Amino acid sequence: MTVGFYTLGCKVNQYETQAMREQMAAAGYTPVDPDQTPADVMVVNSCSVTAESDRKARQLCRRLRKDNPNAVLVLCGCSSQAYPAEAAALPVDVVLGNAQRANLLPAIEEFLKTRAQVVRVPEHTKQFEPLCITDFDERTRAFVKIEDGCDRFCSYCIIPTSRGRIRSRDLDSLKTELHALAAKGFREVVLTGINLTAFGKESGLDLADAVAVANAVPGIERVRLGSLEPEDMTPELIEKLKQSEKLCPQFHLSLQSGCDATLKRMRRRYDTALYLHICENLRAAFPACAITTDVMVGFPGETEEEFAQSLAFAETVGFARAHVFAYSRREGTVAAKAPAQVSAAEKSRRSHEMTAVCNQTRDAFLRSQIGATATLLTEQNDGVFTEGYTENYTPVKVRGVYPPNQLLSVRLTAAENGVCLGETL
Repeated sequence: MTVGFYTLGCKVNQYETQAMREQMAAAGYTPVDPDQTPADVMVVNSCSVTAESDRKARQLCRRLRKDNPNAVLVLCGCSSQAYPAEAAALPVDVVLGNAQRANLLPAIEEFLKTRAQVVRVPEHTKQFEPLCITDFDERTRAFVKIEDGCDRFCSYCIIPTSRGRIRSRDLDSLKTELHALAAKGFREVVLTGINLTAFGKESGLDLADAVAVANAVPGIERVRLGSLEPEDMTPELIEKLKQSEKLCPQFHLSLQSGCDATLKRMRRRYDTALYLHICENLRAAFPACAITTDVMVGFPGETEEEFAQSLAFAETVGFARAHVFAYSRREGTVAAKAPAQVSAAEKSRRSHEMTAVCNQTRDAFLRSQIGATATLLTEQNDGVFTEGYTENYTPVKVRGVYPPNQLLSVRLTAAENGVCLGETL
């Protein structure tokens, strides 16, 4: 039988899909691209970070059922965990929560035997789910999950409901997985988690300990970090991270808003002064590092003055890249009941304005890289130019055709259209 996967959402979801794909392949299923080849089993690994994410998962499930009436359709991930009744009401055969990925195969077999919908959405456990991968299909860099869950309860976020509390991976299993990925030829790994900077808090470890394990694996030449909570990036942690020479100098510090009043309503645990101080500490420790971020616009109660403050702060920080998105109302969160909800039209306008400012800071960052030498990890080529990313995640195009997963020494010569141009050395 064949199996196809659809992955919605973050790097953690992509890792978990890879683990499920390998599990099914080991059981004799043949993984296929379901957009190219109809699959006997189709798995939707959902995201629930925004209402739009849930809508996309529901829409995808309905489309897949209409186009593939005889396939076994599975819905798993954050959306099914956060809203199990709504998930079970969809035309799907199997519904699995976020602690059930290892039970994907038994759930499918149960449905094939009984032809009755299987729903498994138990409460979260206190243990890190023991998934493992040995490859990362069609990727140049491998995402490696080291943490799950979040204890922050930001007023807009459903993630503590869909992911549970903080759980961290043990370092021995991390080491084993990294050695397997290095043996497959991966030169860069990205350590990911739902609240990555909370790694190890249950056991007295911290994120630098996980980075040190990756740093020591032969064959792994670059270690990158996923999204980071700003206030956890203490001077002590930054100093420990400096000791790992393979760590890529790119730090994705989730901002959400550049206005202190809005941050307070969001229940974020920092203000703009602390955020800026952390950026300064990182830039002092890692010269020419890239600071990237997420910025939300249109949070309930965000006035025009508050939005203007957020715009100005984004310009002040000078982000190398930013993901700008509009606030999405999530049932079950504090912000969903907040007064002064911002209209869709206003959120759209603010998204465009914030994107324009962040594009300007991105272009300024790219111009600042001109003249620098760096190492390019190649990703793809069009027969004339090869594209990839440097250590600090600067996108670069060089003339020439090089295969993926090659490390090239380059000099950056120009910046245009959101990328740097380079020449090989």
